[in-house]
Amino acid sequence: GTAQEYPLGTGPTEPDIVPATGRLLDGGSSSGFSQIEIIPCKICGDKSSGIHYGVITCEGCKGFFRRSQQSNAAYSCPRQKNCLIDRTSRNRCQHCRLQKCLAVGMSRDAVKFGRMSKKQRDSLYAEVQKHRLQQQQRDHQQQPGEAEPLTPTYGLSASGLTELHDDLSGYMDGHTPDGGKPDSAINSFYLDIQPSPDQSGLDINGIKPEPICDFAPGSGFFPYCSFTNGETSPTVSMAELEHLAQNISKSHMETCQYLREELQQMTWQAFLQEEMENYQNKPREVMWQLCAIKITEAIQYVVEFAKRIDGFMELCQNDQIVLLKAGSLEVVFVRMCRAFDSQNNTVYFDGKYAGPDVFKSLGCDDLISSVFEFGKNLCSMHLSEDEIALFSAFVLMSADRSWLQEKVKVEKLQQKIQLALQHVLQKNHREDGILTKLICKVSTLRALCSRHTEKLTAFKAIYPDIVRTHFPPLYKELFGSDFEQSMPVDG
Repeated sequence: GTAQEYPLGTGPTEPDIVPATGRLLDGGSSSGFSQIEIIPCKICGDKSSGIHYGVITCEGCKGFFRRSQQSNAAYSCPRQKNCLIDRTSRNRCQHCRLQKCLAVGMSRDAVKFGRMSKKQRDSLYAEVQKHRLQQQQRDHQQQPGEAEPLTPTYGLSASGLTELHDDLSGYMDGHTPDGGKPDSAINSFYLDIQPSPDQSGLDINGIKPEPICDFAPGSGFFPYCSFTNGETSPTVSMAELEHLAQNISKSHMETCQYLREELQQMTWQAFLQEEMENYQNKPREVMWQLCAIKITEAIQYVVEFAKRIDGFMELCQNDQIVLLKAGSLEVVFVRMCRAFDSQNNTVYFDGKYAGPDVFKSLGCDDLISSVFEFGKNLCSMHLSEDEIALFSAFVLMSADRSWLQEKVKVEKLQQKIQLALQHVLQKNHREDGILTKLICKVSTLRALCSRHTEKLTAFKAIYPDIVRTHFPPLYKELFGSDFEQSMPVDG
């Protein structure tokens, strides 16, 4: 029969999952002889999380396969049906991804892990040993000071802000001496996750969250950039601006989640009335969880974008975290204009283009209509990819965030980014006043994010357990942890 959907992990999982906590080769006993996580996902090569539907896969490919079976989806390939499926590209072609899942043996009817034959287990054990050996050889070969390859656990990974301090310092160690960055194999960093309660977030050593509505206008005309008085204006050569603009554009293109051409090709795929009603009839908490997962997916890319911007990794770790906590959702809203179809007032969501009505069951109509309004306005400015890239970087490097330790350093970086943005706008022959128009959007972005936090606070008051156990750890880390303290206190 068709698979039944169990919202929020309340029903059975797939037949053969290895418990995320055990990940043992002998079906889960505490005396298990090895962990299989060392074997990468057989579909995309990402870090695996166990055996799912009979095959060792990551959480992303597990979730993708589950959804493909639940909806009996008929995917089509826009190319030659031979797309490469790896960590970077796995989200680009559902047809080829599903074919690969089936080719390596994923199946709804996969046998229970504990019932593996001795032969199967021996071969699995041999594979684990092979990967162990390879890893040891790599560790020995790596010279001191050599660029360390990025692994998917860097940055704000699927398990929350996983030891972000360690991750970021590890990433910094990975920088080559000439200031270049190691080539990352995780351009896509797609986070197709079903969060599980045991994923832990990180206590960021007492860093306070960004207070809501903290945007008192600064000196000068631009309230979010403080060098308009001319005194601290940096002297930057044209070549330096050109280099920074190229670095930021490249970082954006490498981490933009979906290519613009692909999004434009999909605009005709809007949700049908029946599909829309399915979303509207979802329980409020189920829809909230889905949106939290989608926001978290998008934020993963923003984190990777930030890490590639020249100068960001040179900021102290406290400031990197403060900027990401305060600005990542703002950048998601900026990037949303790429996935927005103004003609139909729809945005790309969960595989198709969705109008505001799809989000009815969230109970946040005012927030949703403001988000759509913002998308429409930004869309009407017809920004090019490099303009979106530089504006995103400008928004992220806001020097007026509370709790920054090295404000001046952030300020200088933001000033440089604004000059690079100005340079690109002039080079693209944009109309006068467009920079001012863009900078004025910052207050709208902040208001949207404040409203999102308010809605989450209200939702959390009614469904604390659902937020605690079913929302992605990274989402809770960015918006949920300690956000009670960030609310203004009367008196």
